[in-house]
Amino acid sequence: MLRHGEVHNPTGVLYGRMPGFRLSELGEKQALTVAEHLADHDVVHVVASPLERAQQTATPIADAHQLELDTDERLLESINQFEGLKVAVGDGALREPQHWPKLVNPFRPSWGEPYIDLAHRMLGAAQRARAAAEGHEAVCVSHQLPIWTLRRFLEGKRLWHDPRRRQCSLASLTSLVFEGEKLDRIVYTEPVGATNPRVTGA
Repeated sequence: MLRHGEVHNPTGVLYGRMPGFRLSELGEKQALTVAEHLADHDVVHVVASPLERAQQTATPIADAHQLELDTDERLLESINQFEGLKVAVGDGALREPQHWPKLVNPFRPSWGEPYIDLAHRMLGAAQRARAAAEGHEAVCVSHQLPIWTLRRFLEGKRLWHDPRRRQCSLASLTSLVFEGEKLDRIVYTEPVGATNPRVTGA
């Protein structure tokens, strides 16, 4: 599971599934760095979320391994009612009373796609990719919250969490290592280095 690279987001909004948000110049470099990092890996399947930033991140990897890039809707960013707004702590929409009803249940969460639904669709995408690359490696390009939710689900942890503590940096790899059809372990790596999970739109 590869998180996409940095996105060009000069206004700092929560862009979610909005069109028109592509990789920044740095994000494009991060995508190339990850492709180089995976060059010697036994990758036989590359699949991405349909969002532009994920497709851009996946393309150099698919090209390096001479593979056709596949798309899976289940790798999409989660639905969020704050899409298009500024939502950093103490900033923008979170200070406006008309948005407070969206925050009544952070355990579900009430402002967007239920964590359990997100975990289940991501697990389906992971299993599809595992089957497509049976005995080899697959790369699935997705987004921070979906990847982090899947990891917590597989580790048996509660799905609600503090977003500031997510271990899912830009262009990071959260690798699910299988023995046959059984998950053996999860390995986390940061080919381009760590980034701050608190930066909106990163």
